Amino acid sequence: MKIIQSLEEIEKPFQNAAVTIGNFDGVHIGHQALFHATIEKAQEIRGTSVALTFEPHPLRVLKPDGHPPLITLYEQKCELIERTGMDVLICIPFNREFAAISARSFVADLLVEKIGTRAIVVGKDYTFGRNREGNVDLLRRFSSEMGFELVVLDWIQTLNGTAGRISSTRIRELVQQGRVGQARKLLGRWYQIRGTVARGRNRGGKLLGFPTANINLYDELCPKTGIYAVTVEYAGNKYGGVANIGYSPTFGDHIFTVEVHIFDFDQQIYDQPIRVNFIERLRDEKKFTSVEELARQIERDARQARRILADLTDFKA
Repeated sequence: MKIIQSLEEIEKPFQNAAVTIGNFDGVHIGHQALFHATIEKAQEIRGTSVALTFEPHPLRVLKPDGHPPLITLYEQKCELIERTGMDVLICIPFNREFAAISARSFVADLLVEKIGTRAIVVGKDYTFGRNREGNVDLLRRFSSEMGFELVVLDWIQTLNGTAGRISSTRIRELVQQGRVGQARKLLGRWYQIRGTVARGRNRGGKLLGFPTANINLYDELCPKTGIYAVTVEYAGNKYGGVANIGYSPTFGDHIFTVEVHIFDFDQQIYDQPIRVNFIERLRDEKKFTSVEELARQIERDARQARRILADLTDFKA
């Protein structure tokens, strides 16, 4: 997949571009349906499948103090879109100047003239242009006027139908509630955070007998505080583990941390990138009366996590 990070990189229109447009935060099952439909349309018209997205997320520009946390940071979003088989990803730098572009100019000047769009694939709630003045009805009028085909997909519903349509908002709610197994059904994969291993307070191994990798979160969505069974990806390998998200109430220092104890692992990985997949929430954080009592509970958590991971079809320790 070719990744284009500014409009200046587009030297000429793509051949018969079939384009889908969105923020695609999470690249969840609903987004994946858009990508697959776009690929099919591109094949039908012997053209190029193009995904158009924005960086940073528009709400980070338009509502800097009220934007939601990201489900997928930019690097992961690109990786996930590439896995779908799209030909091109165009990531437009989003700023207030771009936000002021009219709906007509966005379609006529950018999509049709610059990109060479011959088909647009969107969901039925798609909006675009200055102050979201454009919608599917306006796109439909533009399609007749400007000579492109419009494909509007219906919302993808959750499997049991009880949670409504699949959306980034719903996924955020589930992750923030600690319901990572339910979030997986909407994402099509385990919820993952990424980070560089930082030096912690040097007590996991020395005091508790369970060394941990500590990672700092910045812009991404954080699961509910508590203890989780996880898998950890490092240097092309996958390991089992147990993670603690929270404030370590037993020690009373009230510092938020994400700590991961990786099973059967003794490598030095400070300043190295790791990826943590959240499989199941085991329990709430709890204040213990002693370090020894906490260590015994961590041992129980680790045994429970190992049992959960042993049942996964996509992971073998």
